[in-house]
Formats: sequence, structure tokens, C-alpha cells
Amino acid sequence: MLFGRKVTGPAEWLLVCLGNYGRQYENTRHNIGFMAAERLIEKRDLRCNRLRFRALTELIEFGGARVLLMMPQTYMNLSGEAVGEAARFYKIPSNHVLVIYDDVSLPLGKLRIRANGSAGGHNGIKNIIAHLGTDVFPRVKVGVGAPSHPDYDMVDWVIGTFSAQEKKIVNEALDRALDAAECIISRGVTEAQNKFN
Repeated sequence: MLFGRKVTGPAEWLLVCLGNYGRQYENTRHNIGFMAAERLIEKRDLRCNRLRFRALTELIEFGGARVLLMMPQTYMNLSGEAVGEAARFYKIPSNHVLVIYDDVSLPLGKLRIRANGSAGGHNGIKNIIAHLGTDVFPRVKVGVGAPSHPDYDMVDWVIGTFSAQEKKIVNEALDRALDAAECIISRGVTEAQNKFN
């Protein structure tokens, strides 16, 4: 690992961590991607405060590759604008655009690794597919659970915060999500699926 060492050269991968910027969205279910980025930044004593491509970015060494860590600042449903811009700038193929985000169809803390697929109702992913022109890009979905009552408003649910009890499960899931992302970059999606799904 090149912890703390300056990484130079063009990015080979994008690691896109999805969320909504702004204090009111901190620690909400929809911000699990941002929480993963923050965990990585904290664990490796990194910074991610350079505003480029309408995202907070930092070029890091991750999984043996030069990776542009991205936290889009466009609001969730326009995430693809930031991702598309960075991918075009670095000429990064879609299969090297790795996205970490929340999934309400998975139980809290469960991971699901995918090499491609539809947006499954996730507006951030829908927008990324639109801007990349393909759904072939790897993702790490982190389960945030679904409301127990069918009448519960889904928007209220995803912008709701985690309880102290849930936070413990979430932190463990974030560590696993980052390990899975590193595995995808260094060893490929199939190995990550076998290990983390």
C-alpha cells in the first residue's frame, strides 16, 4: 500500500461513492456511499476535498491501481453528470467505473456485488447509466433495509438516519464494502462476488 504517498499519473479507475451533499443528509440511508468514502478517508488518513468534475475528488492508490475517489456534489439524481465528465476526461472504460451505494431491497448491512444491471429504481444509478450510455459497470450495493410498514414513505425512509444500534452494523458493512471494492479492482468482480455476496 502507498499510504500517505503522493499518487501521480492519470486515474485508471473511478471509485464513485454516492450520496447527497449537505448537513441535513449526513448519516442518512441514502448517503451510505459518502459514508464509505469518509470511512476510507479516515482509515487511510487521506483527504478528499478537491472539487473537480462537480465532485469532491482525490487520486489514491487502491487495490494496486491509481483510483480517483469521487463524492459527486450534484445531488443524487444527477450523479451521472460528475461520473460521465470524469470518465471522459480520463478515458476510463465503464467496467472501471466502480460505484458504492445504498440498496433498500437488501437487509441492513448485507452486500451485493454486481458487474452490471438495471438501476433497480435508484435515481443515482439511473443517471450514471444515462451518462455512461451503458449499464455495464461494477457496483457494491450496501443494504439499508426497507421500512417495515408498506405505507411508509420511501423518500422519508432513505433520508432517515441510522439508530445507534444500526450504526454498528453499518460500520462493519462499510468496511466490508471497501474490502469488496478493493477486491474488484485488484482481482475482478467474479472473485469479489464469490467472497462478499
